[in-house]
Amino acid sequence: MSSVLALFTSTGTLFCCALPSAIAALAGGAAVASFVSTFPWLVPLSQHKGWIFLGSGLMIALSGVLIYRPRGAVACTIAGGEGCAVAGRFTKVTFWLSAAIFSVGTFFAYGLVPALRFLDA
Repeated sequence: MSSVLALFTSTGTLFCCALPSAIAALAGGAAVASFVSTFPWLVPLSQHKGWIFLGSGLMIALSGVLIYRPRGAVACTIAGGEGCAVAGRFTKVTFWLSAAIFSVGTFFAYGLVPALRFLDA
């Protein structure tokens, strides 16, 4: 459950920051203006990107702790014990997908402009 919430919140970082930045880099400011006029909810989302990234990072960290912390044996009777292995693989894949999406969003939100300024100088 926590991995799915982490995936949901990390996808929010893409909508708030990575997608508008990628559109600006590829198509220019007019495309971003058109995109924002079509989806006006992106403006308040972008204004609160610090909170979005904080919440998403905390959810991903919590998910990682719940997945990888040492714990006792868990009784699993789903499909003769095979269900736990399938669910565990799904949870780990979801966690790493969330972390990757969060990393992309973080780069576009906080790293792209300094990188472009460094390359321009």
